[in-house]
Amino acid sequence: MKKVGEKVRKVSRRVVVTGIGVIAPNGMGKERFLEAIVNGRSGIKKITRFDTTAYPSRIAGEVDDFEPTDYMDKKDARRRSRCTQLAMAAARMAMNDSGINLTHVEHERMGIVLGFGTNGMEIIESQHQIFLSHGLKKVSPFGMISVLLNTPTGEIAIEFGISGPSNTLSTGCSSAVNAVGNAFNLIRWGAADIVVTGGAEAPITPLTLTGFCAARSLSCQNEHPEEASRPFDVRRDGLIMGEGAGIIILEEMNHALIRKADIYAELLGYSSTTNATSLMMPDASGTSRALKSAMKDAEVTPESIDYYSAHAVSTTADVVEINAIKQTFGEYAYHMPVSSIKSMIGQPFCAAGAIQTTSCVLAVKHDVIPPTINHCEPGPGCEGIDFVPNVARKQVINKAILNSYGYGGNNACLVMGSFCGSQTMS
Repeated sequence: MKKVGEKVRKVSRRVVVTGIGVIAPNGMGKERFLEAIVNGRSGIKKITRFDTTAYPSRIAGEVDDFEPTDYMDKKDARRRSRCTQLAMAAARMAMNDSGINLTHVEHERMGIVLGFGTNGMEIIESQHQIFLSHGLKKVSPFGMISVLLNTPTGEIAIEFGISGPSNTLSTGCSSAVNAVGNAFNLIRWGAADIVVTGGAEAPITPLTLTGFCAARSLSCQNEHPEEASRPFDVRRDGLIMGEGAGIIILEEMNHALIRKADIYAELLGYSSTTNATSLMMPDASGTSRALKSAMKDAEVTPESIDYYSAHAVSTTADVVEINAIKQTFGEYAYHMPVSSIKSMIGQPFCAAGAIQTTSCVLAVKHDVIPPTINHCEPGPGCEGIDFVPNVARKQVINKAILNSYGYGGNNACLVMGSFCGSQTMS
């Protein structure tokens, strides 16, 4: 008999990744993206979407080869925000990649959890100008619906008939990692068998750029955009805005094995903490708590981690993450490979954690660590760490951990590993 106050541990089901969809500044689709990060190719370039002459920062990670009508009809594309377009396209890629036959699944056992920070900034800005110039009657009746944070989640749920749990999270740049963590929990605790998860962001607009320039948080290395993002490097001078989407399909292991799915990796643990100290600046102790908690959840030791996927975005705050790594891993911090793909894609805000998650899954699947490009000399406090500088590294990755920060002091961490479980449906 259960004693008073005794906690009952839920039976945890195993959760695997069976589909990937990614749209990044340096590559669209999993094959092109993997090729780009393995070869250290930057997607940072001069902004082409509007005139940036008056801005101190004139570079960003634009996705310049995305055609929405390749993934949706023209009418839907016209009324959807760019953020929704990117999310929908990545979701379609991931569903196609997973091989799930939607006529053979229980739609009530399918869920969707996505993370966003903004949605439809280009619509908000354009509709505001229309209102100022022409008045209320010229404003689009679809405007407000298009820019709600949960609109992309709802659109994708409708598209694929997802009628199980549906959630939209917004915790700053950690939104998508928290979304994946919550999706992981839905499956392992039995509320769903399949969950579409990840996030998207499309913030490259005049007003957004104006705001971040005013905050002096952006890099001004405009002459050589591909070299501007340099996490942990002594010459880093600010983050670079970006856009994109990353969607993965999570599936209960036996469900995936029954249909003979191709399994990329297994999720092992998740944690989220709040610093409660500063809205903007990360805190090493809060990050360390999240890292330790995620590894405890995964039931792995710090020394078993083969790769650390860093949040680092090429700002002075990068050193805070290094301090957290040292607090968490001790002496092993100086032997563990650490890299940041933000050196290649910039910081696509809430899409950053989503794209980072797809890169980490691909790293585990293919046993390759993407490099931290543009890394020449570590900044003060970053010395002694193996940043996998400039060249990718072939290495067996049995377990990896990724970290993501969010505005408001949020930390989100995931632990994943290569799939080596039983191939029988126990």
